[in-house]
Amino acid sequence: MKNGKWKKFLSYYKPYKKMFAADMFFACMGAGVTLVIPLIIRYITNDVIYRELSESLHMILTLTIVMAALIILECYCNYFIAYYGHIMGAKMEYNMRNEIFAHYQKLSFSFYDNQKVGQLMSRVTNDLFDISELFHHGPEDLVISIIKLIGSFSILLSVNWRLALTAFAIVPVMLAYAFYFNVKMKRAFVKNRARIADINAQIEDNLSGIRVVKSFANEDMEMDKFKAGNDRFVESKKESYKYMGLYHSGLGAFTTLISVIVIATGAVFITKDLITITDLITFLLYINNFTEPIKKLISFTEQFQNGASGYTRFLEILEIHPDIEDAPNALELKNAKGDITFENVSFHYEENSETVLSDLNLHVNAGEYIALVGTSGVGKSTLCSLIPRFYDVSGGRILIDDRDIRDFTVKSLRNNIGIVQQDVYLFTGSVMDNIRYGRPDATEAEIVAAAQNANAHEFIMNLPEGYDTNIGQRGIKLSGGQKQRLSIARVFLKNPPILIFDEATSALDNESERVVQESLEKLAKGRTTFVIAHRLSTIRNAQKILVLTENGIAESGTHRELLEKNGIYAELYNMQFQTK
Repeated sequence: MKNGKWKKFLSYYKPYKKMFAADMFFACMGAGVTLVIPLIIRYITNDVIYRELSESLHMILTLTIVMAALIILECYCNYFIAYYGHIMGAKMEYNMRNEIFAHYQKLSFSFYDNQKVGQLMSRVTNDLFDISELFHHGPEDLVISIIKLIGSFSILLSVNWRLALTAFAIVPVMLAYAFYFNVKMKRAFVKNRARIADINAQIEDNLSGIRVVKSFANEDMEMDKFKAGNDRFVESKKESYKYMGLYHSGLGAFTTLISVIVIATGAVFITKDLITITDLITFLLYINNFTEPIKKLISFTEQFQNGASGYTRFLEILEIHPDIEDAPNALELKNAKGDITFENVSFHYEENSETVLSDLNLHVNAGEYIALVGTSGVGKSTLCSLIPRFYDVSGGRILIDDRDIRDFTVKSLRNNIGIVQQDVYLFTGSVMDNIRYGRPDATEAEIVAAAQNANAHEFIMNLPEGYDTNIGQRGIKLSGGQKQRLSIARVFLKNPPILIFDEATSALDNESERVVQESLEKLAKGRTTFVIAHRLSTIRNAQKILVLTENGIAESGTHRELLEKNGIYAELYNMQFQTK
C-alpha cells in the first residue's frame, strides 16, 4: 500500500485515541507481567530456597502472593484488550461501513451498470469484519510481541549470552521462511476475496429471481452454476490453505527446534560449568516467552493478509470518483417552471460504446405533455434519464428554465422530477412507508390524499391492516396494478413540476391499465410530462408525440396529425391494432 493509504488507515483511530491508548497500555502491562513472573521463579530457585527454613518459607509465601496478584493483573489486562479492544474495532468498522455506504449512494447509474450487488455487499460485510479485526488486534499483537521478544531476549542475554545467541541463531532462517510464504499467502487471500464475492453475487442473483427459477423448473441448472462458482472458491481456498499449512507447520517446527537446541546446548554447558541447572530452568521458561511472540506474529500476518486485502478492496470502491457531481458553485433549483430544452445533445454509455443519441434538439414548454415512441433501443429511456442526470450528456447540453441542468445541485434537480417506471421498486415495509418515500416529512393525511389521487386508497383500505400492511420484499404481496398505483402515489406526494413516465402501464392488464392511466393523467395536469409509450393507445391525448429513430426525431405532432402523415407512427399504430 502507498503511504497515503496507510495514512487514511491510521485516521480511523483518531476518534478513539483514548480507548486505543488504554488498549495499548494494558497490552504493554500484560506483556510486562509475563516477563516478571519467570524472574521471580528464578529468584526463588537461585536464592530463596537456600536461606534459613522459616525465612525461606515466608519469602516463598510472599512471592507466591505477589505472583498470584500479577496473574490477576494479567487476567484483567487480557480482559480489557479482548473486550474494549473489540469494541473499538467494532466502532471503527461502523464508521467505515457508513463511509462506504454513503459512497455507494454517490455513485451513478453507469457504475451500477457494471457491478454485481452481491460483490458490493461483500465489501460492506466480510471485508469490513476482517479490517475491524486488523484494527483491533494488529497494533496490540505487534506491541505485545515486540515487548516479549525484546524483553525475553534481553533477559536471556543477561542469564547466559552464549546460550541466548545459540537460540537466536535460528531466528533469521525462520524470518526468511515466513517472508517467502507470507507473499504466497497474500496472493491466495486476495483471490479468495474475489471468489467469495462472486459467490455472494450469484446467491443474490438467484434469490432475487427465485420465482423465475421455479417457473422454468431450472433449480438443477442454478445448482450447477452455483457448484461451478463454489468449486472455484474451494480451489482457491486449497491454494491458500496449502501455503498457510506450510507457513504454520514450518514455523511451529522452528519454535520447537529452538527449545531442543537450547536444552541440548544447555546440557553441554552444564557439564562444562558454564551454566547452572536453575538458570537453564529459567532459560526454558523464557524460551516460551521468546517463541510465543513469534507464534503471535504468525497469527498477525495471517490476520494482516485478510485485513489488508479487505482494506485494498474497500479503498478500490472509495477511489471510484462519482461521475455525476455538483459543480463548485451549483445552485438550488427552486420553483422550477419545467421549460426543458435539448441543445445538440449526444450520448454514449461508455467511451468505446455506440452513440445512442446524436445532436438531438428538442424544446418542451412548461406544462406540456410529450410522448416518446419508437422501436426498442432508439434512446427513449436514455433521453429521459439525461434530464435528472442519471447519466451526463456526452455532448451538447440540457436546460431547465433556460439554465444548464449541470448548474444545479443534483439533489435539487431530482427533487423537481418525478419518475414512474414500468419496473416498480417498493421497499420492504408498510404501504405507508412506501408512499412516504416520496416525501419523508409528509403527514399521514398528506399520504392518504396522495393515495386517493392515485386511485390507491380503496384497495389499500381492503388490505388486512390498511396503510400499515407489510407488503413483503419488493411488494410481492401486491398485484402489478396495485404496485404501480403506490408508485404514482409516491410521486403525487413528492409533487414535482416535471414528470417522466417510463412505459408505466405496459406490463398491466387492461383493467389495471385503465385505472393507472387515469391516475397518471390526473398526476400530469399542469406539469411538464414525458411519457415513454409502448401501448400507443395510451398517448392519444398527448399534446405532442415524438417518433424517435436511430437518426433522432423522425416525426413530431399530435396523434391525429401523425396518423394523417401515414409515416412511421401510423405504421407502428396500425401494427399494434392489427395484432389485437
